Amino acid sequence: MQAVGLWRDPIRLLARLRARYGDVFSVRFPSFPRLVYVADPELVKRVFTGDSRLFHAGEANAMVLEPALGPYSVLTLDEDEHMRQRKLLLPPFHGESVRRYGEVIREIAEGEVERWPVGRAFALRPHAQRITLDVILRAVFGVRGEDRLTRARRLVDEFARTSHAVLLFPVLRRRFSRFSPFARFQRARDELDAFLYEEIAARRTEGAEREDVLSLLLGATHEDGTPMNDRELRDELITVIGAGHETTATALAWAVERLLRTPRVLARLRQSLAEGDEYLDAVIKETLRTRPVITDVARKATGPVEVGGYTVPAGTLVMPAIIAIHHREDLYPKPFEFRPERFLEGQGEGYAWIPFGGGIRRCIGASFAQYEMRIVLRTVLERAELRAPRAQPERLRPRNITMAPARGGRVVVERRLTSPSSELVVGA
Repeated sequence: MQAVGLWRDPIRLLARLRARYGDVFSVRFPSFPRLVYVADPELVKRVFTGDSRLFHAGEANAMVLEPALGPYSVLTLDEDEHMRQRKLLLPPFHGESVRRYGEVIREIAEGEVERWPVGRAFALRPHAQRITLDVILRAVFGVRGEDRLTRARRLVDEFARTSHAVLLFPVLRRRFSRFSPFARFQRARDELDAFLYEEIAARRTEGAEREDVLSLLLGATHEDGTPMNDRELRDELITVIGAGHETTATALAWAVERLLRTPRVLARLRQSLAEGDEYLDAVIKETLRTRPVITDVARKATGPVEVGGYTVPAGTLVMPAIIAIHHREDLYPKPFEFRPERFLEGQGEGYAWIPFGGGIRRCIGASFAQYEMRIVLRTVLERAELRAPRAQPERLRPRNITMAPARGGRVVVERRLTSPSSELVVGA
């Protein structure tokens, strides 16, 4: 019953459990050890910044993600191996390395918006996925040539489609026949792997200086001077697909879904765009507060450990409850209301806002994701006037590792906007 509740409405279930049992409570879920949720920012801080030998994030992630990501992903490693890999991945996803992709992101977003139908309802999330996937293929992988891009899109789509059931239900990770879910997933994974190894091999022999993330990783070395091997690169590239494709696309779909059901916020955002990104950034933060794409993160206790006055036995999954913290009324008055002004007033500081996790395991791509969302949302609002086909908000539904709009974030393009700056002022 708890699994059904998490599936149907994780926001209200976890808020109800916290109200009844306090900031530390346990939940049972099929095929997993006991889950102990932590819903207090100070306790979450202790978990995130605690001894990495006692709280294994990689081991916890691997229970769900290793069939897709592999054993050398930064998400499935722990302790020294994790830090060793993390140091190589950080530079390409921060600072100037992120900003150099701005024009590519805008170009991809503009091209996608131009293809949207006018006057007919459609699900936004698949279109957002096309944007985020092309950003990854061009800016991160550096794929060139329309034939290669088309092949890559097909392979990633098939990989994402076949991995959904396998990642959510570990019991399916058996090859009953060549048509079983796991067999189809393995074929899709092998085909995508072959493509990635082709790209890695071609880039190694190419020798030309390029600015995509794969090229930067090929030039990076560990502290002992050794470069990443092909398997390490493969696992990290797959990690980028999983952590930077569906997650950002889902966040974009939620941002539009929330805006279209909060006309006051949409009007203020349109009016503010000419003045800068301050309110747009607040909209993005409020979206990730009310609809965090990942509703919780896990740490596996490697031995008995104290959490909030309780002794948690070894093997327990300690779960900083992102979605429960984000809906605490003492931290966010009227928590179910979509009000970006909170983040202009200083709310959401420290470990009260954790859509990207925290501590040494905070998502490496957090800056990239928020930067990409900023550019894509601005482009959408400048190029199209949207409305929701129905007034009711969309429910949350699991999609691979994310919680996505149940109907895909359906929208209607009322009309295209050809003169962004003037149309935005008039429309406001």
